[in-house]
Formats: sequence, C-alpha cells, structure tokens
Amino acid sequence: MRLPRIVLASQSPRRRELLSLIGIDHVVQPAHIDETPFPGELPTVHSERLAREKAALIASREPGSLVIGADTVVVAGEQILGKPGDDADARSMLRLLSGRTHMVYTAVAIACDDLLDSEVEGVSVSFRDLSDADIDAYVATGEPADKAGAYGIQGFGSTLVDGIQGDFFAVMGLPLRRLTALCERNGYRYAFGPLKYR
Repeated sequence: MRLPRIVLASQSPRRRELLSLIGIDHVVQPAHIDETPFPGELPTVHSERLAREKAALIASREPGSLVIGADTVVVAGEQILGKPGDDADARSMLRLLSGRTHMVYTAVAIACDDLLDSEVEGVSVSFRDLSDADIDAYVATGEPADKAGAYGIQGFGSTLVDGIQGDFFAVMGLPLRRLTALCERNGYRYAFGPLKYR
C-alpha cells in the first residue's frame, strides 16, 4: 500500500531540518492558529492542544496525508514564554531565564483523516548567569526574534546554556524519539529512512 504524503504543519526551519535529518521526506504547509493560552491552562496542556489543532487543521485540508504538528513552550516558574514581541520583550525573557533552570515542553501530534494522536516531551534547561551586555549582544544577532523563550539552543543561544536534562531535539522544536514512537503506535514504521506501513 502506498504511504500517504507527509505534511509538516509548521514553517519552522528547525523542524524541517530535523525531519530531513532522519530521512522523512515531507512538504510544508504552515497552520496559522490563535496560540493564546486559555486562562489557567497548564503549559503541557497548552502545548499539546496547539500541536493537535495545527495537525488537525492541515489534515482537514489534506485528505489522506499524514500531517505532523508541533508546538514548543518555554516555562519559567508558572509563566509561559512564547515568541518575543520585540527586542525589549526578548531582553525581558532572557533576564528572567538568566542563572536559573526552566522547562521546555514540546508537543508533537500526527493526524490523517480520522487519526489524531499526540504526546508531550519535557526538558529541563539551565542557563548561565547573563550580564546585560550578554543579553544585548545576543538580541542584536536577531536569533531570539522567532524563538519561544527568546533563544535557540541550536545557534548562538547554545552558549547561554549550562546544561539540559532530556531530549535536545525537543528543545530545538521536534522530539524525534516521541515522533517516531507516535508513528509506530499508529501503524507507520520508522526504519531509519522513509516511514513504512507495518
């Protein structure tokens, strides 16, 4: 049986890179949804809801395609840090993260016709102490602009991090182990290359 076309419901270049890294051919069709948290919504629930909404939205437009949706949130204490609105917002987020440990939650969902399944990966990330000069210089690179929590662990932001506990790729935006396990659970076998039916 022919495998469905695989669609990534995200415009994130990191997610595209990670899918290509493990040999999963795909096309991109970003899902534009309202990402505002509901009042009192827990970060894990918020992340998973958005990943599912993204996957379901594109799957409704792409019958027969296997759609991958994902969402990443950075959480400092009880505060969800999305993408910064501007440079001042990015500086504020980075000051909040400086010298402390925070959580990153990335949810991944797959959808195809009546199928909709998802999981969440949580990772603990510790930052070194950042001076105002460090923060200004990092913001000036432009890297924080489109990143949850105002940093990217795969770029210049890697030098801000003292260590992580958990899946590095989840912090980048796509937990590959969770994704392949999710596919396996739903009949799509990952064999170190393109997905296959079991």
